[in-house]
Amino acid sequence: MSTVPPAPSQQPGIVADASPPPVDHPPIPWRERVRNQSPVVKIACVVAIVLVAVAGYVFSGRVTTDDAQVDCHITTVAPQVPGYVVQLLINDNTPVKEGDVLVQIDPRPYQAELDQAKANLDVAEAQANSAKLQITLVRETTTNSTNGATAQKESDAADYASSQALVEQSASANLQLAEANVAAKRATNERAQSDFARYQPLLTTGDVSKFQFDSVEAAMRVAKSELDAAEQARSAAQQAVIIARANARSAQNRVLRSQSQFLETKARERQVPIAEAAYKSALATTERAKAALQQAELNLAYTHITAPITGQVTQKSVDLGQYVAPGQLLFTLVPLNQVYVTANFKETQLADVVPGQKVRIHVDTYRQEFEGVVDSLAGATGSRQALLPPQNATGNFIKVVQRIPVKILVKPAKDPLLVLRPGMNVEATIYTR
Repeated sequence: MSTVPPAPSQQPGIVADASPPPVDHPPIPWRERVRNQSPVVKIACVVAIVLVAVAGYVFSGRVTTDDAQVDCHITTVAPQVPGYVVQLLINDNTPVKEGDVLVQIDPRPYQAELDQAKANLDVAEAQANSAKLQITLVRETTTNSTNGATAQKESDAADYASSQALVEQSASANLQLAEANVAAKRATNERAQSDFARYQPLLTTGDVSKFQFDSVEAAMRVAKSELDAAEQARSAAQQAVIIARANARSAQNRVLRSQSQFLETKARERQVPIAEAAYKSALATTERAKAALQQAELNLAYTHITAPITGQVTQKSVDLGQYVAPGQLLFTLVPLNQVYVTANFKETQLADVVPGQKVRIHVDTYRQEFEGVVDSLAGATGSRQALLPPQNATGNFIKVVQRIPVKILVKPAKDPLLVLRPGMNVEATIYTR
């Protein structure tokens, strides 16, 4: 049984609302609401749901960053030799090709150095050839001298041995024989003298005949003559001994002299290694002269400064007539045909990024989009590669999302006027699906 609420008290001058109180209706289920919708609304809802699902799938498979710029490997050009610039073939922002001569340094001092280096090389080669011939000359001379000294030494030794044998023969045989002969002749002479002395008084007394006395006298004279001859032979034998001994001493002196000559020629053989060392030194001098010639040729070639790559001249800081020094920056070359994009993505965006994925690049300058492909990811974050990397071990660590550079190769544009230059801001979107 429902209770009727009491009527509100009425104040004077206020008229009560005569409308009935609102009646609460039960909520209609969503399924019933869907059934009650028209077919057009139902189709529109299905299409909207499908579009939302497709959009969620598509946009969940990409990562985007506007912290990206066009980049490339810029080549700086500097001279390798000092000198005055006598010819300048470039200007600001001039396009050049690889191998083009861009700057000419005065080549005259380096041409003079090259001529001097050539002359030094000729002298060194001549000295090397002379040293080489000297080796052959010294070797042949010392060899022949050694052979001759050896033969002379052997000949003198043989002569000395022969003279020694002759001395022995003269002293032991001839001299002894001569002395023995003298002794025999002396004995004969003494007997003949004695016989003559005995016969001489007998001749006066007539005890012996004149014939017998003459025979004894003749025998005495013969014995005397034979004694004189024997003594002469002994003297000759003694002289022969003296001469043989003198010859022996001469032969001995010749042996000593030939021995000295042999030792001298053996000592001269040491000149061969000295000549070989001189030849090696001459060869080293030749090689040094060749190196100096090559350096002079390089220095002369360095006076022609050519373009190492194809690109556009920027940062030109050289003028005609200026004196330049090695290492001085003259200009830089930007290879516009080899640009790429360096995009710094957050570390939380790179979970699904791998090389080879498609990239859409929006360039702010042209308000155009370019196609690209992921080439590689850097090995460290940008903060770690900074000149002063953060030290997180100091105790004041604050977690900050880091960025990792991603190298993106850009496909050439169909319009040649759309040139990407290093430093342009771009927006890169990587499709990870």
